[in-house]
Amino acid sequence: MSIRTERVAALLKSDLGEILQMDYQHGAMLTITSVRVSPDLMQAHVNLSVFSTSGDHSDVFQFIQDKTPEIRKKLAARIRHQVRRIPEIHFHLDDTAEYVEKIDSLFRKIHEGKSEHRSGEKGSDGESGD
Repeated sequence: MSIRTERVAALLKSDLGEILQMDYQHGAMLTITSVRVSPDLMQAHVNLSVFSTSGDHSDVFQFIQDKTPEIRKKLAARIRHQVRRIPEIHFHLDDTAEYVEKIDSLFRKIHEGKSEHRSGEKGSDGESGD
């Protein structure tokens, strides 16, 4: 990434984050995890992490996608003096947190299994030592 694309990506991340937090939470906590901007600055791919109390991310994410043109207009009002053209915004659901939780859960199960296995070995060794 060039310095220009990195700066535009940081600008978009900051301003989109504020816009989403103010107007589009829709009963969920939204976090922009990353923004990738195309070299021509015409496309912005926004990874969005959604934490919903109901546990259903798809409704919230669909709401955000439906409101993308409105969000782009609000973004344009904020950054129109900093960029020549407002990039098309493409939201992508970032499921990294769910993936990390799943892996963490698997590690916990493995650790618990090893603990049970070790306690079982001690009991069997103690019986054979008599």
